[in-house]
Amino acid sequence: MATVKMRDIIKGYSPMTTSSQSTPTIAYMLLMALLMSIGALGTDIMLPALGVLGSDLAVANMNDTTLVVTAFFLGMALGQLIVGPLSDRYGRKPIILGGYGLFIIGCVMSMTADNWTMMVAARVLQGFGAAGPRVIAVAMVRDEHQGRIMAKIMSIVMAAFVLAPILAPLIGQVMIYIGGWRATFAALIAVAVPSAICFHLTMHETLPVDRRRPLSLRIMASGIAEIFRTRTTVCFMLAMGFVSGPFIAYLGTARQIYQVTYDVGDQFVLYFALSSIAAGIASLLNAQLVMRLGMRRLTSVSIGAQSIMAIAMLGWMSSGGTPSLLVFMIWFMATIFCVGMIFGNLQALAMQPLGHMAGLGAAIFGAGSTFVSLPISWIISDSYDGTIMSLVIGFAIMGTISLIFTLVAGRQH
Repeated sequence: MATVKMRDIIKGYSPMTTSSQSTPTIAYMLLMALLMSIGALGTDIMLPALGVLGSDLAVANMNDTTLVVTAFFLGMALGQLIVGPLSDRYGRKPIILGGYGLFIIGCVMSMTADNWTMMVAARVLQGFGAAGPRVIAVAMVRDEHQGRIMAKIMSIVMAAFVLAPILAPLIGQVMIYIGGWRATFAALIAVAVPSAICFHLTMHETLPVDRRRPLSLRIMASGIAEIFRTRTTVCFMLAMGFVSGPFIAYLGTARQIYQVTYDVGDQFVLYFALSSIAAGIASLLNAQLVMRLGMRRLTSVSIGAQSIMAIAMLGWMSSGGTPSLLVFMIWFMATIFCVGMIFGNLQALAMQPLGHMAGLGAAIFGAGSTFVSLPISWIISDSYDGTIMSLVIGFAIMGTISLIFTLVAGRQH
């Protein structure tokens, strides 16, 4: 009985309740944010270490250190394809806990890596493990909520989630001072272990046995085919991929932008955190607006604004060269504000028709959008030439393409 009460405090209503109109407690949404943030922590805590890590592991081209970021996202994309179907068959909780286990093993491998190949492989494993908490958290929300209520929940979750990119680089910098770049992975383990324990003790299983889908290639193929026949889901997945590409590229090149282009030294973590605050503010604002204005309108306006600002920045640079740090921060905080308005809505829009297979749907959405975004992010990151030109061009072009797919999706029925 005590266990049920503890779960009720987290959930905010009876574990047996599945009403899409029930609003969970703040504690529940913080727990979901904690699950989803493992991916952000896994990437952002490493950003201050990329330079020294590349030197210690004899990376010839410093642009290649962005592989520490892209390898993690690759592993997460591959992992999502596995954990989604598994969670539809065996339930959400065991898959999330198993993901945490693989993530911790990957962190141990990274701590002991003595060459670049082992480091990249370990980062892929970390991403693979992080896919469990990251994608299944979305499925758990979709199990019990839908439509604008889900978008509101996801927006609040994203607002809490944004604490990860604010705090992670600061934690990473502190850990580097204390124990070098390897200590950053010890910090990830220190977060993952209590997170997994808290989740196990407080969260109930959201997928009842009678709603589970048998694990077979035929059923999976049928589900995947249904997803790709759903125009809105496919369009929003592609929109997410194109709009995420430049953002992932920014994560990979943030250290170079702030430390090389703008020469701010170790203070780069403060500038990185400052830009992340804009996404949190946007997510909270979106949670207030989405019930009145709707997901589609907010998403289209935000992507359009992001694209227009990038095009305007290109015009500025064509006549004045690389902008000052102040101008860059104003532009990028406005851009990240738009990102905060976009991500939660796109996920909710794509998942709207897939409630009967939320695990597989969340997996295909997450993996598909990541596979679209990774080549884009790699091209942008590899094109870094000491200026922000490639990043701005990426946001301008990919934002425009993302807007086209959002409009092509049409109105959901």
